[in-house]
Amino acid sequence: MKKKRSWKWGVLLFLAAVLAISPMQWGQVNQSAGADEEYASLANQVNQILQDKRLDGALAGVSIRKADSGEVIYDHFGDVRLKPASNTKLFSSTAALETLGEDYQFSTEVLTDGKLSGKVLQGNLYLKGKGDPTLLQEDFEQFAAELKSQGIQKVKGDLIGDDTWYDDERLSEDLTWKDEIYYYGGQVSALTASPNEDYDAGSVIVEVNPGDQAGSKTKVTLTPYTDYVNIINKTTTVAAGQKKNVSITREHGSNDIIIEGEMPLEGSRTREWIAVWEPSGYALDLFENALLAEGIQLIGKHKMAMGKTPEESTLLAERKSMSLRELFIPFMKLSNNGHGEILAKEMGRVVSGEGSWDAGIEVMEGAAADLGVDTDTIQLRDASGMSHVNLVPANEISQLLYAAQNRDWYDTFLTSLPVAGAADRMVGGTLRNRMKTGAATGNVAAKTGSLTAVSSLSGYATTKDGEKLIFSIVINNDLTTVTPIEDAIATAIAEYEGE
Repeated sequence: MKKKRSWKWGVLLFLAAVLAISPMQWGQVNQSAGADEEYASLANQVNQILQDKRLDGALAGVSIRKADSGEVIYDHFGDVRLKPASNTKLFSSTAALETLGEDYQFSTEVLTDGKLSGKVLQGNLYLKGKGDPTLLQEDFEQFAAELKSQGIQKVKGDLIGDDTWYDDERLSEDLTWKDEIYYYGGQVSALTASPNEDYDAGSVIVEVNPGDQAGSKTKVTLTPYTDYVNIINKTTTVAAGQKKNVSITREHGSNDIIIEGEMPLEGSRTREWIAVWEPSGYALDLFENALLAEGIQLIGKHKMAMGKTPEESTLLAERKSMSLRELFIPFMKLSNNGHGEILAKEMGRVVSGEGSWDAGIEVMEGAAADLGVDTDTIQLRDASGMSHVNLVPANEISQLLYAAQNRDWYDTFLTSLPVAGAADRMVGGTLRNRMKTGAATGNVAAKTGSLTAVSSLSGYATTKDGEKLIFSIVINNDLTTVTPIEDAIATAIAEYEGE
């Protein structure tokens, strides 16, 4: 009996010794065993960067490949599934280019089931959305102008919004209730509108400025103007020099936008992009406003409602969006979550006739498999990366980036990636304020990712001797800012010179 106990204690002591080795040490052991000797100095440098105390208790997956062959030259927990944050957009973007094509356009239609009698349209007017996230107020005004040019001055019928191109599931399943208030968690609908040329679909810009004097309410403006939302202004203007403390939120389940706090005289503006509840109605409201501004009256007993356009309806006007080639600039440079989710539903609609997340994610997984990704080791739950349930190993991200190089659409994809240190917002994107000096500047093209306790950076960099390398860095469970660690690794790649 004593011998058995002694044997058990020996095993326990051995396991304790194994567990005592830090994750970073294990990473170095694995890396040293499988490293490409030609890149030993780069591997050693990356290993040193990963010793940063900011990674204590965190987990970093790092994968570096040769761009010309796809050979992995550095692997630190590269096969461990981690939350990728917005690196998920690498999967939605490549799938969209593979499935829809870089010249693909969304469309929006205005139709009627009635007839024009003199200057009166006798019948309902339908605004049918097919997913376009780029509709601005001016586009609704153009629709109204086209209708007037056709002789329509009055509509005797209902104004109907048709969002049936997609399903009616507005939010992806893992989105938190706090995120759905703001533009980055906006609801997804086939009929929607954006406030400006960032195309944050389904949101309005709320701007707060000081009132005329201390004690008065602040001045609030909306872009675009719409009475689809209800502004509840609880703010007060205070004397110049006092602290500004203004919050802008929306009540869940409603379009009551609540503004609270104090703003000093001559204080700087406060702005927030607020996601509306049910964006289909928002788009329809902008269309109605445009019709009225153009002098087109809605007469008789009429209502505004959602519905399905009858198949025999007559097309009166149509707008085609910009191509995906153009849309990918704001989508990827600014990491626009709504674009990712809309593309997922559009892929589902085009491929299987079902504009849903399930159908779209199935297309994404199929496209990833075609690009050599081992889909048995990944889990995708949305197309933007907002979900904390997405799981992807760094090695599979670098594989996706490697295979993308051989596709006809690669130039569009590469151009869409943020460029390190490039000041122009539509070039540098989310990397415009990172790696602003050194070998990485203007060299590293990569997709960023950020969630609570998650950070990622994956893309391409050219070494000092002109070799293109692919890298993926995914960090989870961090409790501090770890982007400098990602930047240091990307810079080390850019500064590397073969021995």
